[in-house]
Amino acid sequence: MKTDDKDLNFHVGHRERLRQKFLDGKLADYELLELLLSFVIPRRDVRPLARGLMQKFGGLYPVLTAPIGKLTEYPGVGRNTAIFLGAIHQIMSAGYRAELDGGPVFHNDKILINYCLLQMSGKDKEEIRILYLDENRRLLADDLHSIGTVDWAAAYPREILKRALELNAKSIVMVHNHPTPNTTFSTDDIKLTQQVADLLTTVDIDVLDHYVVSGGIVYSARNMFLFK
Repeated sequence: MKTDDKDLNFHVGHRERLRQKFLDGKLADYELLELLLSFVIPRRDVRPLARGLMQKFGGLYPVLTAPIGKLTEYPGVGRNTAIFLGAIHQIMSAGYRAELDGGPVFHNDKILINYCLLQMSGKDKEEIRILYLDENRRLLADDLHSIGTVDWAAAYPREILKRALELNAKSIVMVHNHPTPNTTFSTDDIKLTQQVADLLTTVDIDVLDHYVVSGGIVYSARNMFLFK
C-alpha cells in the first residue's frame, strides 16, 4: 500500500472515530472543534488548526464567538470556515435565548451562564449588556448598553433606569466582559453595581446579579457578595 493511501485511510478512520466519540459523548472541546472543522474543511487534517484556534482564542466558546474578521486572520481559516463557525454561534445563541424566553431567567443557571458566554466571549473590547426581566423574571429584553475599549466601557445608570421603566421591568441582570482572561470584578465594577442597585431600588426594581465573562469563566457578583 502506498504512503498516500495509508495517510488517507488514517485520515478517514480518524474522522470516523471522532464521530463515534461524539455519539458516545466523550469528545474533548478541541476534538469537538476539530469535528466541526472537518465538515467545512473535508480534505485536510484539521487537528493542528483546532488546537491552534483553541490556544489562540482561549477555548471553544471564544472561538465560536470570535468576530469573523478575527477568525480569518488566523492562518488556515478562510471566509467560509469563519462564517460556518459564526453561524453555529448564532444558532446556539438563538437556542439559549428561546430557553430564557420560556421561563424565569434563573430556572436553569447553566442556560443563563452559557448564554452569557456565547454573547460575551471572544470580544476584544469591553461591552455591557443589560437583561431586563418582568415580574416573573422572564426575559423582556437583552440590550447592548455600551461598547468601550480593551479595559473599559461606559455605563449610564439613569439610562438603565429609563429603559427599565419603559419596559415595565421589575429586575435586571448586568453582564459585561473582560477581554483579558481570568480577570474578575474591578473596584470600579463593584462601585457601578452598587450605584445601579441603589438607583433602581428607589423605584422597586432589583439588580439580581452582575456577571463578568472572562477567559471562558462567568463570575457572579451576587455569589461573591460584592453588593447588597
